[in-house]
Amino acid sequence: MVKIFDHGTWPLGEADEGVHPAGGERLWSESFYLDFTAEDGSVAGYVRLGLYPNWDRAWYWACLVGRDRPLVLLADDRAPLPGPGLAVRGRDYRATQEVTAPMRSFRLTLEAGAAAVLEDPWRACADPGGDPGGGATTSLEFDLEWETVGGVYPYGFIPRYEIPCRVGGVIRVGGEEIPFFGYGERDHSWGERDWWKVSWLWSSGRLDDGTFFHGMRANVGFEMPWPCFTVSPDGLLDHREGFTAATEFGEDGFPALSRLAVPGSPMTAVPVAFAPVAMTSPDGAVARFPRALCRFEAEDGRRGYGWTEWHQPPGWREHGWR
Repeated sequence: MVKIFDHGTWPLGEADEGVHPAGGERLWSESFYLDFTAEDGSVAGYVRLGLYPNWDRAWYWACLVGRDRPLVLLADDRAPLPGPGLAVRGRDYRATQEVTAPMRSFRLTLEAGAAAVLEDPWRACADPGGDPGGGATTSLEFDLEWETVGGVYPYGFIPRYEIPCRVGGVIRVGGEEIPFFGYGERDHSWGERDWWKVSWLWSSGRLDDGTFFHGMRANVGFEMPWPCFTVSPDGLLDHREGFTAATEFGEDGFPALSRLAVPGSPMTAVPVAFAPVAMTSPDGAVARFPRALCRFEAEDGRRGYGWTEWHQPPGWREHGWR
């Protein structure tokens, strides 16, 4: 039986793997993230399904990146809400998300006929809702399963949980088939989330000794014990408080490096391949969402790969980035 770490402020259980009743806020949403990374960082990707029942839409993002690969990106912010279950059908794609064993395994499939191919990934932020690929497309297919490693970590102050995982299956892009085995994380959250107000950093990865880590810091105007956990090589999940991060941004506003103060394991996160998106609010505000496959370098010499995101709503430079 998978252990659910006793840290949350609500009674998290297996039923929480399903869809929750919507609150009354227009921007109430439910989010399912699944990311994956080969152990050597050669190929990686992520999928996010966001449900917005009071806005009458879903967001579906899927991408593939890697060493010497262009970004392949499907970003649909006007997808129809799924019917029963989490199956999504959009123009030129269909996808399924299935909890095969609550808190233990999760399977994802995607068949997309025309994902954008971006030699310059920043084009994905230039025209939200447009055609960032400029007509260059390819097919993209995922058939992947996430298996829990070390247990389930609920946040202590919002309805959200994170699960470190082994990931395996098959990826197809264009005429290439990639048998995949690697690692990643999946998370699930629900509640009101205004993407156009608060900036944040989120990071998760696995080091070469088998240690998983996760940390998150939002820029809310005051400090607090930001959530963090590690999973040791022998599978022990350990909650730690006091995560923080300091980021160096380029002139274009995109991150060049972050120093992650993971308690007991300080490290740097260096972007290797970006998979950004942009999103437009109901009132027309635009937020950028740089997300990247990163190489992690711990001060004690350990190395690894995973994903980091630096969310940038309007006015983000004044939000207290460190």
